[in-house]
Amino acid sequence: MKILYKTKAVSTGGRDGGKVKVENSHLEFNMAIPSEMGGSGKPGANPEQLFAAGYSACFESALRDAARRKKIDLKAVSVAVEIGIGRDDKGGYSLSANIVGTISGVDQATADMLVQEAHQGCPYSRATRGNIEVTVSACVE
Repeated sequence: MKILYKTKAVSTGGRDGGKVKVENSHLEFNMAIPSEMGGSGKPGANPEQLFAAGYSACFESALRDAARRKKIDLKAVSVAVEIGIGRDDKGGYSLSANIVGTISGVDQATADMLVQEAHQGCPYSRATRGNIEVTVSACVE
């Protein structure tokens, strides 16, 4: 693979009170464990939120690319990605992802086809395929 771009994030202090800084950008986050996972609930981001943000942006780009290649004009598009974390049957933690592409200007069958094609091409989907439970659906406005 020919690398077109690289970025680097550095974490110090971990999930509970740590910080993450993305080099060569303005992105810097305080980290906090969500109260649902036993954390204090104090302000801060968590890895699942950051993963959801990256996945949703990447998937939307893949969705727009799928439409462009098929010469389909999309009026408006948004992608919501919900990331879940929980204990697996081996006692460790596992992730899940629920992806919903909301598209206006197409019928349901076209929207369904586009989100499935995006799921095949999105680098996040390709990286997680076979590793975590992922559901993908389309909603037409």
